[in-house]
Amino acid sequence: LQRWDCEAAARVDHFIANSRFVRERIHEYYGRGAEVIHPPIDTYFFTPSTLNEREDFYLAAGALVSYKRFDVVLQAFNASNRRLVVAGDGPELKRLRRMATRNIEVRGWVTSEELRRLYRTARGLVFAAREDFGMVAVEAQACGCPVIAYSAGGSPETVQDGLNGILFAEQHPDDLIRAIHRFELQAWPLEQVRFRTETFSRESFKTRIRKF
Repeated sequence: LQRWDCEAAARVDHFIANSRFVRERIHEYYGRGAEVIHPPIDTYFFTPSTLNEREDFYLAAGALVSYKRFDVVLQAFNASNRRLVVAGDGPELKRLRRMATRNIEVRGWVTSEELRRLYRTARGLVFAAREDFGMVAVEAQACGCPVIAYSAGGSPETVQDGLNGILFAEQHPDDLIRAIHRFELQAWPLEQVRFRTETFSRESFKTRIRKF
């Protein structure tokens, strides 16, 4: 399969990668260059509320699969006793519900409207996965919600430490807890959190794809 994959890759005219992280993988495995065009976020739907009132809970959202490391998030919040809401569905749902202490609410699947409401009201989004890009983080920022993210994969391309969120170095509960402490020492003005989100809009994506 590896040999067939490399032979097939050699017949590709041009590569587009959805992040610099993926571009590096294309170069490493195929020896090819790639244009980076980030995926589109619906910045018309994901917007801040007019009230912009943050509540005293953190949010973790996405597909509940093992590589996204929701277990690390739950371990950190089990230890810190802060309130956490988990929104999403997947094979890890039952295990995460068994792990959760009383301060953690694992809701399962939510509608897009409810997810937007959570983005608009959460104190911050916690994101422990090494993702190719990480659309959830940008959706949250578009709603004015700062992000605490694992500093690998695509996250460093969307989360600037100290500006629109906090980055942590290890997928470990202790490192995440330290990042939350740093997060709580700062203020997160709405426009500061949202300042780059329009670069990930659908219009920007369409323009870049057509130009390419």
